[in-house]
Amino acid sequence: MSKSIRVSLLGLGTVGSGVMRILSDHAGMIERRAGSQFDIRHIAVRDLGKQRGVKVDPKLMTTDWKAAATAPDVDVVVELMGGTTAAKDAVLAALRAGKHVVTANKALLATCGDEVFNTAREAGVCVAFEAAVAGGIPIIATLGTSMTGNVVESLEAILNGTTNFILSEMFSKRRAYGDVLAEAQKLGYAEADPTMDIDGTDAAQKLTLLTQLAFGKKIETSEFLRQGINTLELADMLYADELGYRVKLLAMTRLIGKHLEMHVEPTLIRRNRALARTDGAINIVELRGDAVGRLIVSGPGAGEMPTASAVVADLVDFAIGRTQLTFPRLEIWNNDSPLTVLPAEQIERRYYLRFNVEDKPHVIADIADVLGRQEISLASVIQHESPEQSAAAAAATGGGVTIVPLVIMTHRTTEGRIRAAEAEFRRLSCVRSPHIRMPVAD
Repeated sequence: MSKSIRVSLLGLGTVGSGVMRILSDHAGMIERRAGSQFDIRHIAVRDLGKQRGVKVDPKLMTTDWKAAATAPDVDVVVELMGGTTAAKDAVLAALRAGKHVVTANKALLATCGDEVFNTAREAGVCVAFEAAVAGGIPIIATLGTSMTGNVVESLEAILNGTTNFILSEMFSKRRAYGDVLAEAQKLGYAEADPTMDIDGTDAAQKLTLLTQLAFGKKIETSEFLRQGINTLELADMLYADELGYRVKLLAMTRLIGKHLEMHVEPTLIRRNRALARTDGAINIVELRGDAVGRLIVSGPGAGEMPTASAVVADLVDFAIGRTQLTFPRLEIWNNDSPLTVLPAEQIERRYYLRFNVEDKPHVIADIADVLGRQEISLASVIQHESPEQSAAAAAATGGGVTIVPLVIMTHRTTEGRIRAAEAEFRRLSCVRSPHIRMPVAD
């Protein structure tokens, strides 16, 4: 006979409803694979009267999350509340009460992961968090188990489906950023307040979790470069295409000696790479290990069923006993790694620069002179032909100066030199703001 795993579910929103649906629809299959039945004992919600996407026994429902998290008749607590306040209190209470925890809360782990993991270790229980990063993609299991025979050399990823959808739609449909963002909100890909997605915070939090697993080093999001997509224009997507690239919000960690190069930024990626060809609300992670070489995993990075799938997988791992074996050995939040973050000024790469400049002689020479003083060489220049303005037209408009775009691709240089050049660009009268700078991932 199979045993029973008793579960408290904290949160019955989109993902919580998906978990209940999977456990109900695939009960027999899951029991065979887990060797256990999953018995939902308590479901904590904020509003008992709210309409749900799944039918549950009203007797299981409560607004008392603390009672549900610490109930004596529970083995595992599934935290799907979100946020870092009540969710943190609930997770810590559950762990101290001797309950294993499954969570999809990347913000909680990114900000309070050390406290959560230390509490679990002290209590002799485990935390599983596959659903916290990249939805249904098994990236936590890949890094935590499958890659353990490797020194991870680099990690490049698209970790935010909202921004990937926006950039994909901008390019494929030739639409403006604001219009696509509004559509993403209507479709449910973006929140009413999409700030954490579009400014890169969400991707940065996920990158810190993956970096801890891959390199055994705790890094705060404030320690590395982060830039969002809200300054990009369709013109940048089209110029990138002309140069043979796609623009993606790329999250990267690379091992360089005793340092970790880390950043989350809109980046030009050669269009023949899998990262560049990943469109829509899809996530992708490309790993490089010294033994395995390049490894790519991709799939839905958010949403009800993909994320619920990862939660159920963690429950099955608890039932089998796999989590209890792997959790104590995860090199995460131990923070005894000698690695340090490479200072941003020392990061070396190529750059895409787009300027709005006055259409007059010597402009390119002025910009090239600035770059030259910083030892930055030009790889290519794009300035499309602008229409000639007749003398009569110039007189009619008061002799106004025409403003045209100028795109430059540099050879490899450092972030520090580019920043120094930008300070000089701001002093050139022929350059009008804003100007766009993006790194290039060759």
